[in-house]
Amino acid sequence: MSTLPKVQFCQLFINNDWVDAVSKKTFPTINPQDETVITNVAEGDKADIDLAVAAAKKAFHRRSEWRTMDASQRGLLMLKLADLIESQARYLAELETLDCGKPVKEAEEEVYYSTTVLRYYAGKADKICGNTIPADGEVLSFTVKEPVGVCGQIIPWNYPIPMMSWKISPALAAGCTIVLKPAEQTPLTALAVAALIKEAGFPPGVVNVVPGYGPTAGAALTHHPDVDKIAFTGSTEVGRLVMAAAAANNLKRVTLELGGKSPLVVFNDADVEKAAQTAHAAAFANGGQCCCAGTRTYVQSGIYDQFVEKAAEIATKRSVGNPFDDVQQGPQIDKEMYCRVLEYITAGKEGGAKCVAGGDKVDSKGYYIKPTVFADVTDNMKIAREEIFGPVQSILKFDTFEEVVDRANDTNYGLGAGVITNDITTALSFAKQVRAGSVWVNTYDHTTSQTPFGGFKDSGLGRELGEDGINQYVETKTITVSLPKQPQI
Repeated sequence: MSTLPKVQFCQLFINNDWVDAVSKKTFPTINPQDETVITNVAEGDKADIDLAVAAAKKAFHRRSEWRTMDASQRGLLMLKLADLIESQARYLAELETLDCGKPVKEAEEEVYYSTTVLRYYAGKADKICGNTIPADGEVLSFTVKEPVGVCGQIIPWNYPIPMMSWKISPALAAGCTIVLKPAEQTPLTALAVAALIKEAGFPPGVVNVVPGYGPTAGAALTHHPDVDKIAFTGSTEVGRLVMAAAAANNLKRVTLELGGKSPLVVFNDADVEKAAQTAHAAAFANGGQCCCAGTRTYVQSGIYDQFVEKAAEIATKRSVGNPFDDVQQGPQIDKEMYCRVLEYITAGKEGGAKCVAGGDKVDSKGYYIKPTVFADVTDNMKIAREEIFGPVQSILKFDTFEEVVDRANDTNYGLGAGVITNDITTALSFAKQVRAGSVWVNTYDHTTSQTPFGGFKDSGLGRELGEDGINQYVETKTITVSLPKQPQI
């Protein structure tokens, strides 16, 4: 493209106003394509979080415009926001590509996907129902669902707009108010969406966006005594810190969507060409920067050699370059992750795995890495056990069903899993026995607004999307009324 998108919003968004940080500090957001500074963004910290939480708390007051608004009206505001986002899809996609390096075509698809999440929950806003209960005694008992309150939401850099939609949509539908901290690597689209939130007509304080760093702004949000709920997507290591902070003051409700080391199992009866393509997409989507990436590819021994050859061929042909061009993969997010991925590639080579594709950086400016495939990987290797978060696929051989289920489960993670087979019994048996929050059969990472998403074990707590997503943002209140069988008249 000839011109880059114009950055319009660099301040904090608090109470529907654009403000500088109290400290007046800013921080640079970096273009991963060429390592240049895109712009400087207001750096929020504890003082700014305090202001944002106060605004959200005021907006949540029982007599506020937001709390007294009809649920159906909340849904209409969300639909208007979805329309506004859709109207700016190309601009938001280009801004996303500038900030995080993903191919612009993928970024645009993600913007449209995010509007489906908003619209799904907009339809839920006036359908959050309680129950009547046949309780013992001369009473009438029923439940109502009420918004949990002020929600702190911390989103990652790998899918900024979709993750924002995952967080704000169920919270808004439930009637909560929000303080959202985008990742410091990718603050620009969250601020652009904040402007659209104001344009859509949401009352002041309902959604606040405070860019900043995890140890300052993030820690202040998770520790804040007036925050009732924390939703975090990121690493397991940071997730533990978030959970501890949430318990420090007021036992905040917590939703954690954390790391993964997901297995994708390919059985002998699979079509090797199709299976290799599915496995490639599972491992390399978003440059491998995906929490549920299927990077442990288990292939049954009967087709193993053929599969490895095809996987290497596909990876070698994967186009890497300027994400504004027609490519499949852009740069990694930043220098830290770039160096970390290269260290894992070195560990794979030194650990005895066979590098059959890639295995090095791209010789150009920016954080580009060649799509890398390792064969002859064993379960004890570092690249088979640790989350790499980059374009690296590990292929492991197995013989029997029982063996591969045990090996697939031999991890602290449990976010996703996949199986490729033409045998429905094999597929459903694997789905039943593998310990993962999402299991895909003959596809991978097919996640929609209707399907709950979240992990077992160290991959997190709670679920996002679907009906379960609403449940993370409501409290159940039981009301019991004395109701004698014979009215006293």
